Amino acid sequence: MRGSSLRLRLVLAGAVAISIAIAAALLGLTTLFTAHVERQATDALTVQLDQVIAGLDLGETGEVALTTIPTDPRFTRPYGGLYWQVSEGETVLRSRSLWDATIPLPVDELADGAEHIHTLDGPEGQTLLVAERSVTLPARLGGARTRVAVAMDRAALAEARNAFLFDLIPYAILLILVLNLAGWVQIAVGLRPLREIGSRVAAVRSGTAERLGEDFPTEVRPLATEVDALLTAREADVVRARMRAGDLAHGLKTPLQALFGEAQRLRETGRTEAAEHIEEIVGNMRRHVDRELTRARIAHQGRDAHADVALVVAGLLRVITRTHEGGLRQWDVAIPDGLNVAADPADLSEALGTLIENAARHAKRRVLISAEAQDATQPGQIEIRIADDGPGIPEDQIAALMQRGAREDTRGTGLGLTIATDIAEALGGTLVLGATSDGGLEARLTLPAAHRTS
Repeated sequence: MRGSSLRLRLVLAGAVAISIAIAAALLGLTTLFTAHVERQATDALTVQLDQVIAGLDLGETGEVALTTIPTDPRFTRPYGGLYWQVSEGETVLRSRSLWDATIPLPVDELADGAEHIHTLDGPEGQTLLVAERSVTLPARLGGARTRVAVAMDRAALAEARNAFLFDLIPYAILLILVLNLAGWVQIAVGLRPLREIGSRVAAVRSGTAERLGEDFPTEVRPLATEVDALLTAREADVVRARMRAGDLAHGLKTPLQALFGEAQRLRETGRTEAAEHIEEIVGNMRRHVDRELTRARIAHQGRDAHADVALVVAGLLRVITRTHEGGLRQWDVAIPDGLNVAADPADLSEALGTLIENAARHAKRRVLISAEAQDATQPGQIEIRIADDGPGIPEDQIAALMQRGAREDTRGTGLGLTIATDIAEALGGTLVLGATSDGGLEARLTLPAAHRTS
């Protein structure tokens, strides 16, 4: 259950609790009904006991007999389930339903008129509910102390209890289903704030919101408050780290410029090889510094930044087509107007500039630049594609090319793609390289769409 759904655990726990509660209620109701039926049976036996006592009189033989028989037909049907018995000394009068059996009354001392209730064994294996009373007959009947008992088969009580239970079971099942449905609705409503928290966390991650807010129920609000506090602390840490990186990068620019000056002086003195080595090392370091400055700038970028993809690409092509390699290529552009990404135009230019320069350098003749909104597959995302018809890169080398500092040939440091990837990830997007249908290389830069355009 540790990794299961919280909703499922609550539903299962509620279902078990409801089932146990209904079962206990069913048992309790059946017990109460049984006690009620037994009281009713005891009251009925008492009435019948009065009738038997009232029916005692002198018979035709001059002996005590039951001259008025109770009207219930079960008294006359052998083992019919309802019995009476009158005991006076050794003389025992009994109903026809007892046939040749007797009610085994216990040895019991009853005061005159006292009544006891017993559960005794009866004929044919029956269990009897017995009402017994001790009476003193009037003088004309001999004045003897007599024990009068009326009994009924407890099976009738069990049948009434079972019938009551079977009648209740369908309603109990229906009640369980209704309560479980109500519990599921209650859980769904109760967990809705947690779903809202998940949605707002996703909004914060995608950049459409800055904080979760406080408009949550009292029980959930502390969680949202702590998450917002954590976001604030993390943002402050990131800002401080980016500021330190930016300060460090700015601090290195002056010493690097000085090293370039030293390389120039070495070149003037004829030490060309040493000067080239220094310039190569300093060039690599400057690219690293520029990369850190770019990342620091992106970290401070506002959430409402936006850049028109068509305008940025048009500006880049005006520059690249003036270069030797760019001027020899055919540039096909398919970008709709008004397509805006959530990025600063300078950051988008830097990321696309690297990809367009690579395409111009390796294309044979033609480069295609296109962009479209991915509303069907990735809502809120815009994909920019730059494809050339060059020799391409084997698929097993693409992953290695994307590693920090890797390069496809000996020209450059390999930081161009890394910087473009860093910009894409910092803006909440991705950069993926793949092969075109004609064997060339295609770069797919996916960035979040801008929420505000102007």
